[in-house]
Amino acid sequence: MRGPSPRIIPCLDVKDGRVVKGVRFEALADMGDPPGLAARYEAQGADEIVYLDIGATPEGRGTLLELVRRTAEVLFIPLTVGGGVRTFEDVKILLRAGADKVAINTAAVRRPALLTECADVFGAQCVVCAIDAKRENGGWKVRVSGGREPTALDAVGWAVEAARRGAGEILLTSIDRDGTNDGYDVRLTRAVADAVTVPVIASGGCGNAEHMREVLVDGRAAAVLAAGIFHRGEMTVGQVKEILCRSGIPMRVVK
Repeated sequence: MRGPSPRIIPCLDVKDGRVVKGVRFEALADMGDPPGLAARYEAQGADEIVYLDIGATPEGRGTLLELVRRTAEVLFIPLTVGGGVRTFEDVKILLRAGADKVAINTAAVRRPALLTECADVFGAQCVVCAIDAKRENGGWKVRVSGGREPTALDAVGWAVEAARRGAGEILLTSIDRDGTNDGYDVRLTRAVADAVTVPVIASGGCGNAEHMREVLVDGRAAAVLAAGIFHRGEMTVGQVKEILCRSGIPMRVVK
């Protein structure tokens, strides 16, 4: 575990203007309005919000800027936005629309220099490399286009390259665990966290607070991303933080 206070980050996967949740990137169910959910999670004590327009890249369009603006307007905590980011100009537009950080996935794989160009102008703290990884032959391979398209890239090696090129954080999602509630892929997270010097955000598979504790301690994640347990009302961010605090993990707790 890196840093004194790991972050708890609710994730808003957005499609057709609504927050959705699926299993392994499929079978999507409507979960609500992005600005409303973002405000709710901030009130519960979320450290950040991640907003991913999951339809943008597969549909060949940009991120829905008006929804990003509406979401940013209700928040005082950092907002990371991704989905449909293809160019330096896209990153600039999203930052102007209210994003604090921009997550780049497919476009970074296609042209890694994009990470450097953005970090040089906006600062590495604004640049998040999102990596969707799937287990293959004892390791993990990167997938792009919303997990639909396989690549030959090794996920750990790509994370190292992304950090070298200027990414200030790695948002690491296990496709195999996504939406399963079976827990994060701790081995994947640890492999990436041990290989890079930038923070790693673990994503995919969270079903309870113990899963978060495990990936923070054993996986050395700097932050945990979760969606379903918050969207379905199974736990609040505050409840998760209380449990983690009792287990000895320091948390920023809203009083």
